[in-house]
Formats: sequence, C-alpha cells, structure tokens
Amino acid sequence: MGSTQIVPPLLYRDALMLVIDKPAGIAVHPGPGGGPNLTASLEGLRFGLPRRPEVAHRLDKDTSGCLVLGRHRQALIRLGKLFASSKVEKTYWAVVVGGPETDEGEIDLPLAPRSPDPANWLMKVDPAGQASLTTWRVLGRADGQTWLELRPVTGRTHQLRVHCAAQGWPILGDAAYGSGSGRGGPRLHLHARSITLPLYPKKPPIHVEAPPPAHMAERLAMLGEGPPMQNPG
Repeated sequence: MGSTQIVPPLLYRDALMLVIDKPAGIAVHPGPGGGPNLTASLEGLRFGLPRRPEVAHRLDKDTSGCLVLGRHRQALIRLGKLFASSKVEKTYWAVVVGGPETDEGEIDLPLAPRSPDPANWLMKVDPAGQASLTTWRVLGRADGQTWLELRPVTGRTHQLRVHCAAQGWPILGDAAYGSGSGRGGPRLHLHARSITLPLYPKKPPIHVEAPPPAHMAERLAMLGEGPPMQNPG
C-alpha cells in the first residue's frame, strides 16, 4: 500500500538546508499506528541532489510551523551541532486557557519522562529531571484565553506543553496535558512561528517565519493585533 504524499510549503532553501511549513496533525516520522507522515514525502524535496533531505530536529505531530531539513550528511552534522549547542533560536506562538498575570517571564522547571517505557513520550515536572527553561511574553488576551510567544531555551520533549500546563494555563487543544477535549474538540494551538540559525559563520543568521495555520489564525485575530502575520515584502 502506497504512502500518502504530502507537499508542505517550502519557506527557505539554500545549498545546505530547507525549511518547510509542517502541517498540524501530520507526524514527521512513521508511527506504529500508521497514518500519513512527512518522511514519505521528502523525495520530492531533493531539488537535484542524489538523496532526499532529512529532518534536523523534532516537531510534535500536532504542532505546525518551521521544520528544518538538512540536504545532505555534512549539512545534517552542522545543523545537529547548532541544535545541540542551543545556538538555534526557536519562537513559538500558543493560545493558552487562562494565562499569566504578568506580561512576560520565564518557566524554569526540570522535566522527566512519566514512564521508563521509551514508547511513552509523555513528560512530567520532576526535580530530578533535566533542566528545562522557557521564556514567554503575552501578545494578546481576550475571553479567558491568552496568546503567548514562547521561546524554549532548552529543547526537551513536550517542553512548552508541560511548562504551560504546570503554570495553570495549558495550551488550548492539548489532550495530553490539559485542555484538549478529544475528537471534535479544538486542535492543538501551538505553532513554530520562526527559527533563526547562525548557519554560515561570515553571514547574518538565517531567519525564517511560518504563517499561523487556519485553525489558529482566526483565534489569534480575536486575541489582539499582535505582530504582523506575514513577513513584509
């Protein structure tokens, strides 16, 4: 049985990397439950190179936005070092239920897996876990919800989702950690808005932005003007 082909929008391309706009609800890698995934579609992004690109980091299945691909082995090694050394700046947009009382701050809570089973990806706040730091600022508020800009300083599994839930303002649509209502409820309102990579030592960092997905755009408009949705020009 053939794999479903997905053609994600291409946000950036150069000799070393691609940045695509990952759709919400699509897994990056094949999973035990089957279903569409991006890996099956990477052959269409070779752009003349002998091998397909490969993903350089992770995004959850239900998270949309900027996803970096390395175009060959050396590119993946260089990108891997940037991510491992926390030199890549990632900015997310989220809609949370409730929200913080102040307009900016940070969440410094260590995280650990809930279960020793490697197939269980759920995380928890744990004093014995790995150090995890997120900075945040408010972009808009309305009707008991808040639009946040989130910047993960560390890159733990489900970090933003667990950190927001631990503060008492879970991300809207998060069935695993807070406000999700399952089938028929709101989708996860978490979007990888931008990514900035110092990929070339003698050039300015590469900055790429992804517009919010349709299921978030209308709600963001209700929550305040905030920054522009698209890059100018």
